[in-house]
Amino acid sequence: MPTTTVEHHRWSDVAAEAINPFITRRYLMGERITVAQLELKRGGVVAMHAHENEQVSIMLGGALKFTIEGREIIVRAGEVLVIPGTVPHGVEVLEDTLVIDVFTPIRQDWIDKTDTYFGR
Repeated sequence: MPTTTVEHHRWSDVAAEAINPFITRRYLMGERITVAQLELKRGGVVAMHAHENEQVSIMLGGALKFTIEGREIIVRAGEVLVIPGTVPHGVEVLEDTLVIDVFTPIRQDWIDKTDTYFGR
């Protein structure tokens, strides 16, 4: 799936993947980066997990409560959260949310479908 050529995409043309009843994602991969658009429904939970990837979460709408290193961080529309690689984190969806997540390196676990922390 990673690419080494210039590509132009519309999120509406990228296949949506229903992870569970609360989370839908669409994602694209470059050679060293994964960019995802996630739609999360209020009440959803992403279990505590960690991955090698550095993560930047850009909130477009809604609110998420991250639990990181024993503290809770609420991130709302117009805010950005940067999570270093290997740092354990979990998420509670406080409101219906639209977020863009950027990861480096690419999310090999998404390709391999070994991202079991979503509760598939």
